Amino acid sequence: MSQTVDPRIVVNPRQAQELPTMVTYVGVRDRGRRLMALFACMYYAALRPAEAVGLRLQDCHLPAKGWGRLTIDVSRPEVNTKWTDSGSTHEERGLKHRGRADVRPVPIPPELVKILRQHIEEYGTGPDGRLFRSERGGVIGSTAYTEVWQEARALALTPAQIASPLARRPYDLRHAAVSLWLNVGVSVPDVAERAGHGVDVLLRIYAKCLDGHKEIANQRISDALTV
Repeated sequence: MSQTVDPRIVVNPRQAQELPTMVTYVGVRDRGRRLMALFACMYYAALRPAEAVGLRLQDCHLPAKGWGRLTIDVSRPEVNTKWTDSGSTHEERGLKHRGRADVRPVPIPPELVKILRQHIEEYGTGPDGRLFRSERGGVIGSTAYTEVWQEARALALTPAQIASPLARRPYDLRHAAVSLWLNVGVSVPDVAERAGHGVDVLLRIYAKCLDGHKEIANQRISDALTV
């Protein structure tokens, strides 16, 4: 993805917390509830949807207190079945923009640690350690989680917001996470490492989502010049 992110799609932290909560109210037989932690990974860890779908227990360090860590090395993008050896709609691949054997460590805040621990306690994991599965134990398809997201969006947002581009896709949670990190002053190389981007690509994609950085830079320069 190389296009600049439209700042209108980026939710604020309050909205980013409310939307996954509304997910738990969607559908019957825990349809939405079992996906809440999936969306939380897209926001709190800036995972791409295909990375979140492929998350396994062995990829997670979830301490009882403090920050945890996800070690991302598998992505499960959806593909046309005729292009896969197995005939599956999902193919296991390495990370985007990286070699097949590369991994990406992502520190995660206590909020996400708690959500993932609760999810594992309630739903367990698959035979291969996968955290997120369909009701029948299969890989969760993009159609399924997108439908849940749209219903949750209708519950959480105002009519004007629903008609706007705000958080129109689950992927926009990742954009919100990266935008937040940049705007609170996390260094660009650190944000790029966490998000799995090159620095130049990161700055190009999120150029329009940087709020007030010129003013911050001007103030820091002024402070440095003050003697």
